Amino acid sequence: MGSMVLATFRAGIEALLIAAVVLSYLHQTARMSLVPWAYAGISAAVVLSAILGVVLVPAGGLSPLAEAWLALLAAVPVLGCIVLVIRNDQRMASGNHERIEPSGRAPRFARLALFAFMLLMIGRQAVGVATTIAALAIAGDLPQLLAGAVTGIAAAGALAWVCARYGKRVKRSLFFRLTTVFAVLFSVLLLAGAVHEFTEAGALPIIDNEQWHLATEAYGPEGLYGHWLSYSLLLAPLGFLIGALARRTNAPGSAAPSARIEH
Repeated sequence: MGSMVLATFRAGIEALLIAAVVLSYLHQTARMSLVPWAYAGISAAVVLSAILGVVLVPAGGLSPLAEAWLALLAAVPVLGCIVLVIRNDQRMASGNHERIEPSGRAPRFARLALFAFMLLMIGRQAVGVATTIAALAIAGDLPQLLAGAVTGIAAAGALAWVCARYGKRVKRSLFFRLTTVFAVLFSVLLLAGAVHEFTEAGALPIIDNEQWHLATEAYGPEGLYGHWLSYSLLLAPLGFLIGALARRTNAPGSAAPSARIEH
């Protein structure tokens, strides 16, 4: 049960924190018309993952090659998010607030792109969890397994809810910096995982895939550094936020804290 709690907790951090960050970003940039599409993508990912989890049980889950391509595919929009957030932060610094505060209904492309983004980000983690649960359920370990899975997902969900709830209260300039830290770490996690899975599948040309697979084992999804990369998605931005608040509190002439977290 303990291993299932940790596994689902890490999967929940990777999936649900990205959802929390996206929802906070939509609030920060006044793109409220896109929020229902984000929730639609999350809901579709959960349903689709549950179905695929059962279907993929005979195959033992996704193949290493499929996991590698999914991780690489997910890394592309995350890298794009880094560029977008940095540009918005620069616009804030130059005083061009109006350029990141659109009004009216979002374009259809933006709605569909957000839906697909949430579907991919939530789905790639949820499929693995659903496959594991379905396989062990067939083996007769469902009650204990389900309790562990629910505990892990609930813990990650609670952290994601806190991030989404209070992320929109952080001053926009600080929020953009926190989001950049998160996105950089997430892209490193995805790219490291993709390389590891590609080498496991023997799909990389020129190099010795077996040797590189062993060399990147610690950075894979189940490796020591892979675990800590997952946890860093929460711990690093949190540490950055605490440091920023501490500097603000200790600054000469700092005012009493307000309801909105600023830096």
